[in-house]
This record gives sequence, structure tokens and C-alpha cells, in this order.
Amino acid sequence: MDMAMDTIVPESLPWEHTDEGPDDSVSHLKTSLIGNSITLPISKGRLVFGTWQGIYLAEFRHSGAGWGGRGQGRKVIATIL
Repeated sequence: MDMAMDTIVPESLPWEHTDEGPDDSVSHLKTSLIGNSITLPISKGRLVFGTWQGIYLAEFRHSGAGWGGRGQGRKVIATIL
């Protein structure tokens, strides 16, 4: 996935946010393509996956990137309806 995303949106992309600077531009574009939420079917209390399906978490921002060069912690929130 990493190689495919870097091909679609390379780190060298000459585009930057006017508010946040160049370090977030690529990560925000990649997140826009992938999305930030998923819907999973559950049957009889179990996730229902196809043969080749799975759940993958991705972080597109470099660990030292962000406001003032500080990496930020992340939280995963699961809401089951």
C-alpha cells in the first residue's frame, strides 16, 4: 500500500497548504483518497470478511511532522451500532 500511495501522491509533490506548511500536504491528500472511516458487516457476533479482506491502519504523516515538528499520538475509536 505504501508503494502504491507514494506512486499516486509522491512525497515530492510540489503542493503545500497555505495555512499548515508543506509537511501536511501529501499526508492530507493520501488520507482523502483512502478515507478516515470504514463500515464492516457483523453477523452472529463476528466480522464478515471476504477471502482477501482485512483491516489496515495507515499513518501518512511522518513521525517528526506536524505542528512545530512534534509527532502527535493517535486514537482509534470503534463505534458499533
